Amino acid sequence: MHLIMKYRYILFIAALTLLSVDASAQRKGRKVKPDTALIVKNYMDSLALLRKQLDSVQQVNLLLRKESSDGRYYRLFAPTTFYHSGAQKAFSFVPKGGDDVTNAVDAALLSLYMRRPDLVKNNETNLMNAGLLRNDVNEEVKPHVELAEKVAPVPEVPEEVAPVAVVVEKPNFWKFKFDGSMQFLQNYVSDNWHKGGESNYSAVASTVFELNYNDQERVLFDNKLEMKLGFQTSRSDTVHKFKPNNDLLRYTGKLGLQAHKKWYYTLQLLAYTQFTRGLKANDKNVYSDFMSPFDLNVGIGMEYKVEALNKRLTGTLNFLPMAYNFRYVDRLALATKYGLDEGKHTLHDFGSQLTVDLTWKMAEQISWKTRLYGFTSYKRGLIEWENLITLKVSKYISANLFLYPRFDDSGSRDDDMGYFQFQEYSSLGLSYTF
Repeated sequence: MHLIMKYRYILFIAALTLLSVDASAQRKGRKVKPDTALIVKNYMDSLALLRKQLDSVQQVNLLLRKESSDGRYYRLFAPTTFYHSGAQKAFSFVPKGGDDVTNAVDAALLSLYMRRPDLVKNNETNLMNAGLLRNDVNEEVKPHVELAEKVAPVPEVPEEVAPVAVVVEKPNFWKFKFDGSMQFLQNYVSDNWHKGGESNYSAVASTVFELNYNDQERVLFDNKLEMKLGFQTSRSDTVHKFKPNNDLLRYTGKLGLQAHKKWYYTLQLLAYTQFTRGLKANDKNVYSDFMSPFDLNVGIGMEYKVEALNKRLTGTLNFLPMAYNFRYVDRLALATKYGLDEGKHTLHDFGSQLTVDLTWKMAEQISWKTRLYGFTSYKRGLIEWENLITLKVSKYISANLFLYPRFDDSGSRDDDMGYFQFQEYSSLGLSYTF
C-alpha cells in the first residue's frame, strides 16, 4: 500500500489524460458513447499490472538489502580497482574452483576492464601495500572496572546557619607621596640670576609632598608642596659667611572635573616664594626675600592626563586661557626689580597660562622630571623650564643633574644675557621616596 501511495501522482495524471481526451472529442462535436464497463476493466487491469511491477521492485530491494552484508559483492560497489582473480581465471588452462557469486563478480569486472580501462584507477597490489584490515575489530571489548572504596557519607548541614558579619569599608581615594633628598653639588649660576647666587660647591635639601584625591569617576583634587633650600660658602666672599643658592617654596593645587576620558575641566592655584634672603658674593644688597616677591596665580581651563610609552611617560598638560596673577613684593626697594611701580607692593595681571609637568622613566635607574611654566599678560612674559635627571645608584643614593633656563622680561635687562637666565647644578647624595 505504501508503494501505491508513492505512485499516486502517476495514476492521477493518467486519469486526467483520459478525461482530457474525452472532453476534446466532445468539443469537436463527435458523439462518442462511453463504455463504462470497458473503462473500469482497463483501469483495474492497469492497477494489477502496476502492483506486480511494484512487488517486483520491492523483492529486488529486499534481496539487495539481504545480500548487502555479503562481502563478495563489495568489489562491484567499491571504487573501480583491478583485481587479479578475474584475469587469472580467464588465462588459466585449469579451471579454478569457486562459488557462483565470486565467479560472476570476477566475470563482470573482467568485462569492465576490457571495455572501459579508463575507469580503472587502482589495483590490488596497491591495496595490499596499504595494509590489511584489522582482525581484532570483531573481538569483544571487555572493560576493566575497578571498584573504589566506599565513599564516606556527606555530613549533614544544619538547617540553621550561623550569621556572618559583613563589613563594608569605604574606599580610600586619597594617596600620599613623599620624595626627599640631601645633595652635595657643584653649582653654576649666571651673573644676572634673578635671586642672586654664585657658582661654587654647595649642598641643597629638597622635599616634595603630594596629597591627591581621585574618586575613580569624575573628580580629581591634586595638591603638591615643593620645598628646596641650599646654602653655599665661598672663599672669595668676605661679606657673607653663608648665602643661599637654592630657595623655593611652591604650592600647586588643582581641582578637576572629568570632561571626556583623559580631559578635565580644571581650576588651578599656584603660589610660590622663597624662604630667606637672596645674596651675591661681596655684595650687601638683598636681591630677594620671603614674600619678595610672592606670586599667586589662579587659572581656569583644561587639563590632559598623559600616559604613554607603556605608562613610563606620565604627567599633565594644563591649558589655562583665563588666568589671574597677583604679585606682592614686601621690600619696596625691590619693587621695580620685579616689574612693580616704584613705591607699590602689588601688581595685578590678567592673561593666559600653560603648565607642563611630566615624568619619563627612561630606564629602571634613570628618570627625567620636567616642568614647563609659562604666563603672559600680553605685556610681559615669564617662561620657566625646570629639568631634573636622576640616576639611582642604590635605594638611598642618587646622582642628580638640574638644568633651569628662565625668561622674564618684567625686570631689568642684562647687558650680556638680556632677559634670559640660567641655573645648573650636578650633585650626589642621599634620597628617599615613599
